[in-house]
Amino acid sequence: MDATDLKVFEAVVRLGSMNRATAELNTLQSNVTARVRALELELGVILFQRHARGVKITPAGRRMLPFSARISKVFSDARAAARDDGVPSGVLEVGTLETTAAIRLPSVLASFTKAYPKVRPVVTTGTTCSLIEDVVECRLEGAFVAGPVDHPDLQQENAFREELVLVTPRSIRGIEDLKSINELKTIVFRVGCSYRIKLDNLLNKAGILVAQPLEFGSIDAILGCVAAGVGITLLPKGVVAAAWQDGRVAVHELDAEFAEVQTVFIRRTDAYMSSALLAFLEIVRPDAELRVAAE
Repeated sequence: MDATDLKVFEAVVRLGSMNRATAELNTLQSNVTARVRALELELGVILFQRHARGVKITPAGRRMLPFSARISKVFSDARAAARDDGVPSGVLEVGTLETTAAIRLPSVLASFTKAYPKVRPVVTTGTTCSLIEDVVECRLEGAFVAGPVDHPDLQQENAFREELVLVTPRSIRGIEDLKSINELKTIVFRVGCSYRIKLDNLLNKAGILVAQPLEFGSIDAILGCVAAGVGITLLPKGVVAAAWQDGRVAVHELDAEFAEVQTVFIRRTDAYMSSALLAFLEIVRPDAELRVAAE
């Protein structure tokens, strides 16, 4: 088993086809097939079930996949460490919540790219749950998520403190008004969003029944639906400031139990910290007063 075997295995899993893996890796299909078969022989298990439309990972392959990603990351870290002379360069892959990307990262990225032009930041947005998984599985160097995060493989640092507010159509004067609405709809990000969980808890505590939530992938879509009277949502105050000032939505402040949320930056405890990531966090710290959560 070597780094190339694991790279081929991961590509076949992700793409679901040896043909597509061959194209992405820019090699011959016979090489991909031989690598997979050699890996299966060495492990003594079948990693893929072959069928006419491609391949399907077996339970054994699924159990191996997390270790494959970590081992590949170790090889990648070793190469990066050997080449890292302390001058930030290369690609920096980090993740962030959609809301953090909207209100916190623009100024940070502007300062970072100006100070370190040899680094190319690649920013992925997602929910807290999906971003945690991406960091654990070594697909991202780190990510901004809603904290606290309790995971044995992750280290977290406090980044930004946000105030969440209930966002409703202008006709709603307060949370009590929601009790009289039949089939009240919540407008939220997909499952795994921490704000969605907080909104559910808030409404449950108030004894308010809601219909099936409507899921959207962008802040603009969520706010547009709220402004149109479709439903309600829970978002950081900074995200909704413009829509509130324009009179498109109403904003309702909440008790600290539901209003306060800490955004943290997470990374794998055992991962190599590149000079690019160190430089990125140094840009963030003065602006966000980043602190080690354990302290």
